[in-house]
Amino acid sequence: MDPLEEKLIEATRVFDAPKDLLWKAWTEVEHFMQWYGPQGFTIPVCNIDLKVGGRHLWSMQSPDGKQMYFTGVYKEISPMDRLVFTDTSSDAEGNELGMGEGMPKFMDVTVTLAHSDGKTTMTVSHLGWGPGAEYAKMGWEQAFEKLSTVLG
Repeated sequence: MDPLEEKLIEATRVFDAPKDLLWKAWTEVEHFMQWYGPQGFTIPVCNIDLKVGGRHLWSMQSPDGKQMYFTGVYKEISPMDRLVFTDTSSDAEGNELGMGEGMPKFMDVTVTLAHSDGKTTMTVSHLGWGPGAEYAKMGWEQAFEKLSTVLG
């Protein structure tokens, strides 16, 4: 895919929660599994090796039971502030499969957190989308809603 054709999806939300809880939501398995993915999806498999060069592997299960696996590598970790990782489709063992026709093999995800007045603004930038970008943005918005519910 021509890099100029790749779409950047950005989703931002202000959470009534401290920054450390949002950081844990991304970096600790027991927290990540509670909120990640669109409404109705669960995360039955989650492995996080949080270090630069470390890998993640998680599975999203749809309401009808279909499992989709994703893996990637952590590229940048600035605790409590910024997390950058690659994302691609995989099999259950974490072997990279790529994101499908019309998409790059890997997408880049950047998570930034900013705390102000007792609230935390979280922005997720997801670069590499082609077809289906609008559905991905809806998925992020639904995941943020789930996270808001989990945080109380």
